[in-house]
Amino acid sequence: MVLELIIAATIAISLASLGGIALLRVNKPAEEKILFALVSLSTGTLLAGAFLDLLPESLERTTPSTALATALVGILVFFVLEKLIVWHHHHADHAKVSEKPLGYLSLVGDALHNFFDGVAISAAFIASPALGLTTTLAVLLHEIPQEIGDYSLLIYSGFTRKKALLFNLGSALFAVIGALLFYFAAPFVQNLSSLALAFTAGMFIYIATADVVPELQREKTPSKSALQFLFILIGVALIWLVTRFLE
Repeated sequence: MVLELIIAATIAISLASLGGIALLRVNKPAEEKILFALVSLSTGTLLAGAFLDLLPESLERTTPSTALATALVGILVFFVLEKLIVWHHHHADHAKVSEKPLGYLSLVGDALHNFFDGVAISAAFIASPALGLTTTLAVLLHEIPQEIGDYSLLIYSGFTRKKALLFNLGSALFAVIGALLFYFAAPFVQNLSSLALAFTAGMFIYIATADVVPELQREKTPSKSALQFLFILIGVALIWLVTRFLE
């Protein structure tokens, strides 16, 4: 059943590229409220997934020094990957609509990001169904706002709406490829699953602290900031409850 769960989870993550686009059809105030909640929730689920699930599981399977060093590698790898994606997005801000290569370059970066998402989900499900579900939930809540941004960039780069939708979905499907490659490689590489869990924890920590939290910090209104913190706590509680319930 593990392989079936991995395929189902990564397909669900890939389809988030379509679900996220649906938000663009709601009115602007409703869209902003939905994204406000999702971004805050994803912060909680990413951090909770890293510190309450992934790192403890990795520490049980390998030495603390190995697990923590691998988590550090995950942070550094995603620093470089994020730099490449941000660089292309930054140049797209000053580009003419006809400069489609920028859209394709962004798709390459996003496909690589999604590939690692698939690896993370596969490693988590191999460890346990509970860990797989919480990891999928954390990735999913982060993916929807990201996919909206990716879709918007492709439109800005000159893609038609239909082409942007199809290419964005194609990029998202790299999660399935990453998951399957990891699933079939894991039995042949010693400690690959435990290392992947720690790497994923580093990935989650980086995305939460370097990508999502800075967005939250732009909000200066005390009442909205308190609401952000509440949604973060809900995200943490959600991961904790799902894990405990499944265990």
